[in-house]
Amino acid sequence: MNIPSIKTILTACLLAAVSATARAQEDYTTFVDPNIGTAHSRWFFYTPSAVPFGLAKPAPATNAHYGNVHGWDAVGYDHRHESIEGFPNLHEFQVGGIVFMASTGTLKTIPGKLENPDEGYRSRFDRKDEVAAPGYYSVLLKDHGIKAELTATKRVALHRYTFPAGNQSHILFDIGNKQGESGDVKDARVYITSDGRIEGFVTTLPVYVQKYQPGAEVSMYFSAVVDKKPTAFGVFQGATAKPGAMEQAGKGAGVYLTFATQNQESITIKAGFSYTSIENARLNLQEEARDLTFDQARAGAHTTWNDYLGRIKVEGKVREDKVKFYTGLFHALLGRGLASDVNGAYPKNDGTVGQIARDAAGKPVHHHYNTDAIWGGFWNLTQLWAIAYPEYYSDFVKSQLLVYKDAGWLGDGIANSRYVSGVGTNFVSLAMASAYMAGIRDFDVDQAYQASLKNEIDGKDRPRGAGKLDVDRFVQYGYVPHLDDGSDWQETWKFSASHTLEYSFSSYAVAQWAKALGKKADYEKLMRLSRGWEQIFDPALKLVRPKTADGKFIDNFKPSEPWRGFQEGNAWQYTFYVPHDPEGLVRKLGQDKFNARLDSIFTLSQKNAFGGGTTLDAFSGLAGLYNHGNQPNLHTSWLFNYSGKPALTQKWVRAICQEFYGTTGIHGYGYGQDEDQGQLGAWYVIASMGLFDVKGLTDLKPTLGIGSPVFDRITVQLRAPYATGKEFVIETQNNGGENIYVQSISLNGKKVKKAFIALDDIKKGGKLSLQMGSQPKNDYSR
Repeated sequence: MNIPSIKTILTACLLAAVSATARAQEDYTTFVDPNIGTAHSRWFFYTPSAVPFGLAKPAPATNAHYGNVHGWDAVGYDHRHESIEGFPNLHEFQVGGIVFMASTGTLKTIPGKLENPDEGYRSRFDRKDEVAAPGYYSVLLKDHGIKAELTATKRVALHRYTFPAGNQSHILFDIGNKQGESGDVKDARVYITSDGRIEGFVTTLPVYVQKYQPGAEVSMYFSAVVDKKPTAFGVFQGATAKPGAMEQAGKGAGVYLTFATQNQESITIKAGFSYTSIENARLNLQEEARDLTFDQARAGAHTTWNDYLGRIKVEGKVREDKVKFYTGLFHALLGRGLASDVNGAYPKNDGTVGQIARDAAGKPVHHHYNTDAIWGGFWNLTQLWAIAYPEYYSDFVKSQLLVYKDAGWLGDGIANSRYVSGVGTNFVSLAMASAYMAGIRDFDVDQAYQASLKNEIDGKDRPRGAGKLDVDRFVQYGYVPHLDDGSDWQETWKFSASHTLEYSFSSYAVAQWAKALGKKADYEKLMRLSRGWEQIFDPALKLVRPKTADGKFIDNFKPSEPWRGFQEGNAWQYTFYVPHDPEGLVRKLGQDKFNARLDSIFTLSQKNAFGGGTTLDAFSGLAGLYNHGNQPNLHTSWLFNYSGKPALTQKWVRAICQEFYGTTGIHGYGYGQDEDQGQLGAWYVIASMGLFDVKGLTDLKPTLGIGSPVFDRITVQLRAPYATGKEFVIETQNNGGENIYVQSISLNGKKVKKAFIALDDIKKGGKLSLQMGSQPKNDYSR
């Protein structure tokens, strides 16, 4: 027996301590550039000063008050603009408002236009004077000589404005204007309390909320304190100011404070926010930031971000790859933020206030969240959550069940608990099934299953906001019959083929859950429905094709035509939308034809940046062969793993990571920038790790396909009790340059013969080792 010397032991301990210290000191936030992709970006995209999954999301806006015609248009902050109109504090899907701004000189109480900044309180700025990092933002407002800084806790925004010397230094609280995706203002009120607080609310009518839950509204409340007493104050309504008044209601309502400031004197605002009441906004402020200074809050936000980002450590030679990775991870952790208060109060679907159960210490047992639709989220977000953020995934399921409990149906997307289906489907049942299959089961499983089963098969009295308004016809026919026109709402007739494919997939997911729970009859029914895609597969064209109720394929069929039977895509793209049965799809086309067609699609699509080219339009790629900028395509490059050509998955996923994703304001997530609350960023994260499940973790024993990791080493911190291991490592040898192809695979030293790994093996911890080379290899059995 060889006994190590004391010196050897001490050296090992020292090295371990140095390694631990280096790990603790590593700053992952330095690789995040929030300004990537900010041209033509969505309302919720640019909120650098927020914390992960936060409610308070203060950020600069360049055109927020212009509003949003369709509910999804790019608005808020645009890389190409040269003036800032203020700092809205809430940036969520269909939720936005409560603007703070600082100015000097003659008081102006309207924001003004981009083409004429001087007509309002907006200010010009230079990019060189702007700092954006996770948990912090600052900029010099050139027209006013003011440095503006933002940071946040979960439910509290902190603003610090550093003024020049003067007697006309103003802070404005512009409450009654529409912002971003918020829609028109229905009502607002803002007032100054006797002890100097600024409080109020704004109620808006978001376009998507009105579309899916007509008549519903979204209210946002705030309570703010300022750390300096003003020399003058007043209220305003639009351009009309009322000096000395302390309260204003209605559209355009706001409050202004005027100060006498020394040169470089700073004034700080701390504001709590709530979706339930002013009282709870005040409570959120008290509990999270009563004694916090701005710098302490900034340090806390930085620490929180570094912890969340550091759950996945990537090591490689190319800094740009790390910037793409951590910026993508940043966006994946930024959206779908809190909608409940520190005491567990939350907004209910009917506009009243609900209460989340609390533990013995009085803390809510889970949180509630706003969320864009989960459409496509199973190909990026939920996989990322399951591996590295399972506690959030658990919360997400519980949050969605609140809406089901309150309103009787799952809501795919929810804004302040209001139904927002988004695209007329509903994949929450698949997301819940996936959570269960991933071992996340600390929710009411029976209630979640019943809600999910109802979502798949029940069309009776289904509200518009629950989506899937044609699911009754899917159940009746086994596919959704096509209509070229209809008197009803278009989502009940316009997207027959894509809905058939989507409902087939989600039926499969809930069928596996039924099987796991021993519900045989449900399993058999749902599995029959999961084969609906076969009914619209045209064997002559080898394409999916809409079919009418009499069983005939539609005439005048154009495979590249979007919107006729296909939601945001076309037949070329949607033919590959059989993620639950890729082997069956390969058989339908024939393996050689499948590989040749798909390979040629990527060859041609590469010329157009794998999407809509350089056109700044979220829909620019809908008529193409492949469109990475939109959800229906995100699994397609991984299908070669099922067709005997895993090297082609490795080739094309690498190419998409390198060419679709960029690091500039204009070229970030493609050019269209329809980055639905972190989905495209999350796709880059898991794809660059070399892991992806086209089935969205819906199998009884989920497995992930293995691709071509961008990095030399990836270390994932696993989370108890959802995983038994502490960390999972993916290590590549001979990676880089032309060496993008996997030559051999081993797991914990044992040879792996196929390009797949079980999720359970990841959760146990260990090491996946990949030998890389420059030549394609498709057989790992030898």
